[in-house]
Amino acid sequence: MKRWERGVVGVQIHHVTDLSDCHRFLVNAHCALRSAHVRTGDERYVAMQARIGELMAEIGQLEAEARDRLHSLPPEQFTNCRDGYEPWPDEIADGFVPRHTCKDRCLYHDMGVLEAIMQCICARPPCRACSL
Repeated sequence: MKRWERGVVGVQIHHVTDLSDCHRFLVNAHCALRSAHVRTGDERYVAMQARIGELMAEIGQLEAEARDRLHSLPPEQFTNCRDGYEPWPDEIADGFVPRHTCKDRCLYHDMGVLEAIMQCICARPPCRACSL
């Protein structure tokens, strides 16, 4: 299987975010179809709106299940996954490569944000992805 890399600099987002986006887009489509029906009176829009409503409910359920699994993770595992050191437990792990941290910049030392002194990342070990 082909290896894939986390191209993000920052945090690794759990797929509940994708499901949340999907649900929000379906809500927008549902509302747009309702508006189209009001303007045109075309009953085909009502049927499509009903199908989208069913999908909204289905996606909402999947989103709730994914959020529950995310919230049930032990804090250390959540942090490792969020930081891109390991895959989320309910996502495909085959071919996972840790997130590249070699281009991360310290808010305190590199960016000059004085309030970020407690978030200094300068003492972290070298990038795990580059060592693979």
